[in-house]
Amino acid sequence: MKRLSLLLMFATLSMAIQAQQTGQNKNYISTGMPILLIAPDAVSSGMGDVGVASTPDIYSAHWNNAKFAFIDGNMGISTTYTPWLRNLHVSDMNLLYLGGYYRINENSVAAAGLTYFSLGEIENTDNLGNLQGKLHPNEFAVDASYALKLNENLSLGATVRYIYSNLTDNAIVSSEDASNMATHAARSAAADIGLYYTTEIDAQSEMALGLFISNLGAKLSYANEDNDKEFLPANIRIGGRYTSKIDDYNKISLLVDVNKLLVPTRPIDSTGTRYVRNLTEYNNLGVIQGALQSFMDAPGGFREEMQELQLSAGAEYWYAETFAARVGYFYEHENKGGRKYATVGFGLRYTIFSFDFSYLIPTTKISTSPLAHTIRMTIGVDLKPTK
Repeated sequence: MKRLSLLLMFATLSMAIQAQQTGQNKNYISTGMPILLIAPDAVSSGMGDVGVASTPDIYSAHWNNAKFAFIDGNMGISTTYTPWLRNLHVSDMNLLYLGGYYRINENSVAAAGLTYFSLGEIENTDNLGNLQGKLHPNEFAVDASYALKLNENLSLGATVRYIYSNLTDNAIVSSEDASNMATHAARSAAADIGLYYTTEIDAQSEMALGLFISNLGAKLSYANEDNDKEFLPANIRIGGRYTSKIDDYNKISLLVDVNKLLVPTRPIDSTGTRYVRNLTEYNNLGVIQGALQSFMDAPGGFREEMQELQLSAGAEYWYAETFAARVGYFYEHENKGGRKYATVGFGLRYTIFSFDFSYLIPTTKISTSPLAHTIRMTIGVDLKPTK
């Protein structure tokens, strides 16, 4: 089935969120519901989007669910507000996140989270430009996590997630061949699995390593008899952290993550034209088969496979466990989206309350980046801290 014109518009919007294109022949990897990859917190987003081995916190479900087993405290809740694409003068797109955790016993923790993305109000028109009504597209995901400490250094985490993506508000829209198509909200379920290892190097320093595979789930479909479904943004993330306690008041952490989408590349021909060769075979790929193929299907071979790696690096400084300053950098190859940005942020802690803020500074050559000036604000409460 040919893609619906309205869905193409939202696909373009999603790619603006997920990747900034700097040329016509860039071989980006397309997925459905890219909001599942957007950092939901102002802590990791202030450090270049690192998080797989960062200090465990309420947002561990997004970065590495296994970290929950080592979290300080018995119960906590936090929320983040992110105005989205404000640099494109869009005033009604927002990302909201609500998450919390509860310690079951010394070795296990349960957690839950809600991600909600509003795309504002969209005018729906027919092929002649006549207004057919207004749409209010939105997407959300609800997840539940469980983390288990296997020993004093190692933990395992698992997450199940329900996904809902309503891009057309169930409207009748026009396809590329001018026929009318009935659309519906796409629904899916996905799972994550993570490993987290932490150890003290000496009395003043510690090291942590993390591995996280997320969003493995059924593909998304927005229309009846839709044979061209979207893969979820399944991905694998590995990374590490080194923390040094300088003295009783000062502490610094250095972090690095490597991330790769576990999504196969859509077929292209020698001119860079998409969707012309083996598209049926691509559409018939299963989720696991597609994840495995993603390591060996780049048209440019091993060199292009390496271009699919995204790199994040960050640093965090704490004074008296009360004030934090953060800085980071994110890099994505130009052929795979070209996102390059620096980030800064800060955090405040007072008794059981916390506030975090981050700010994104694009470093690409694009004169008007859709990601420029992105801010995140996080408020948290540790309801029952461990003594």
